[in-house]
Amino acid sequence: MKPSPFLKKVLIRGLGYFYLVAGLNHFLTPNFYIPLIPPFFSNPDLINLLAGVAEVLLGLGILYFPTRVRASWGIVLMLLAFIPAHVYFIQINTCVDGGLCVPEWIGWVRLILIHPLLIFWATWVAKNPKLYV
Repeated sequence: MKPSPFLKKVLIRGLGYFYLVAGLNHFLTPNFYIPLIPPFFSNPDLINLLAGVAEVLLGLGILYFPTRVRASWGIVLMLLAFIPAHVYFIQINTCVDGGLCVPEWIGWVRLILIHPLLIFWATWVAKNPKLYV
């Protein structure tokens, strides 16, 4: 069964707005993200800033048809680059001092289920850019 035109629009717009909002959140609540950056990366403030800029630009790129395919593949690459942060979160027992603390299974679900689904979503948009202009 093929997705309806409405669902296609929702999937494409949703991807763009998802990353636009996620990117803005890096600027609004940096203290949520910075402790999740593995300590072997120097300058976590800069990494958080760059991640936020990338997410905003890629989200906007999804919403603008001429850049949709490149932005989709950019999201895939960005998500692959975020894997060390997901692994680190599990290594620290899914609990950040003075911050986010969730059951360990949530960290695993995020890494092995949600993250691949986000990659699949971006890949689907890259392969179907003209479904919604």
